[in-house]
Amino acid sequence: MAPEKDSNHLTFTEVDEVNQSTATYIYSEPAAGTTHREHDKHGEHWGRVDVALASSTAPTSWSSKAVLDFLVEVFLPAGYPHSVTDDYAPYQLFDSLQAFSSSIAGLLSSRAVLQGVGVGNADASPTAALLLHILQDSSGRIATILFAHRVGTALEPECKMYRLAADVFNDLAMILDCLSPMIPAGAPRVIVLSTAGILRALCGVAGGSSKASLSAHFSRWGNLAEVNAKDSSQETIISLIGMLVGSFVVSRVTSFSATWISLLMLLALHLSLNYAAVRSVQMTSLNRQRANIVFSTLLNTDPDLTQLLHPEATKQHSHQPPSWETLTPAQVSRQEKIFETDGILRWSPTTTTSQTLGYCRIGISLQQFLSSTAPFTTRSTPSGSLRTAIPMSGLTALFSKEDYILYLTSSSRKKNPTWHANILLKNTNTTPSQLKAWAHALLAARVLSTSPWSSSINASEQIESTMDVLDRTLRFLNEGSRFNRYTTALTDNGWDLNIAALETKSGRRVVV
Repeated sequence: MAPEKDSNHLTFTEVDEVNQSTATYIYSEPAAGTTHREHDKHGEHWGRVDVALASSTAPTSWSSKAVLDFLVEVFLPAGYPHSVTDDYAPYQLFDSLQAFSSSIAGLLSSRAVLQGVGVGNADASPTAALLLHILQDSSGRIATILFAHRVGTALEPECKMYRLAADVFNDLAMILDCLSPMIPAGAPRVIVLSTAGILRALCGVAGGSSKASLSAHFSRWGNLAEVNAKDSSQETIISLIGMLVGSFVVSRVTSFSATWISLLMLLALHLSLNYAAVRSVQMTSLNRQRANIVFSTLLNTDPDLTQLLHPEATKQHSHQPPSWETLTPAQVSRQEKIFETDGILRWSPTTTTSQTLGYCRIGISLQQFLSSTAPFTTRSTPSGSLRTAIPMSGLTALFSKEDYILYLTSSSRKKNPTWHANILLKNTNTTPSQLKAWAHALLAARVLSTSPWSSSINASEQIESTMDVLDRTLRFLNEGSRFNRYTTALTDNGWDLNIAALETKSGRRVVV
């Protein structure tokens, strides 16, 4: 509220969360020598306040605009659209439509489950149905614990993938529910329904955790709790409408063929809308896949990369500033896949094709790092000591000023080998240093993949060649603070480099 003062008046302008005027209050004092009407019966002085409401907040009849404003206030976060990211609206639109189709499909599968447990069958036992429910629920709870333990670390970095995977699990559970009446009673039907319960449990873990990460991405004003609350309100009203429509569908669709046709159509629509929803999300953190796309594009458009790939070429000196291509989160979201191989190193230039260079593990234990050169690594004593071909002294010296240690091995000695990068993280590492380690692994794999390779090369020559590439690529990234300039350009394009999203498993750190 900002007051404006003149000789006899004070003007207060009231604004909302986005600084838009909602009302104007004009306070005026009576001039000297006023009549008794401007004083109360005790002689106390009264000022006058005139209120002018903004057109958007003035009381009006229930017109279509007033109803729309009311619905926006009830179902969308306060300050919308300024309080959330730009991709909030398309995601919520598709998410609401998929919830509608899922509600109708859920009623069809629920009817099938009731038929499977014996509803309508005079020979069915309530005790048997209860025991089946207990078994189904117990298997789901155990699956929840195991699944959360196995993928808990990956749920946030890969929230888009697990958001879609959750609905795949849910739809598979619905299909098993509808199959249950056709399965012979006894152990086979118990297995089918228990599997459906396990899939629903996996859906709950993956869906709940990934939606929490997406809500944190959408919230701009620290309004995470409200975004989650309004999302629940949207799901509630959509599910209610879906149940009302589904009641009509279930009462009309009774035959076997009509039930399956309706179910498959609804599930296909459900997955299509979910796919469209997660595709519309523009994450600003760099997970493994997005780091591949961003850094390969940056490096591919760096004019100095040619000299690194072809050392024999004459270096061209240019006085022009570097013309790097830095992709925005919106551009990367159009390129990234929803389901991508974990840890893959993929070179994605500006063309439509991409090259698979190999795979990378980050934050691994020292034993995994030393064992990466198998079959050159062997156990030499019963106490478990290792013999490794990795030149640890040379690596430690090379990466003495870095917060990580990187080494690459080839899958074979054929002409075009696949490279496996392993990254040790020191206990001093930060999120930017993790990104540098991943970019270094991607660049080193790119240089090694373009180097001439012979099947006659021996192990020592391979190690020497790898060490040379690691040295040259590290000097390339550090030359003129090149990587720091990369990260500055990424930050300017909307990337949040303070979010650690590269580790999908519980990581280890080393002290050198």
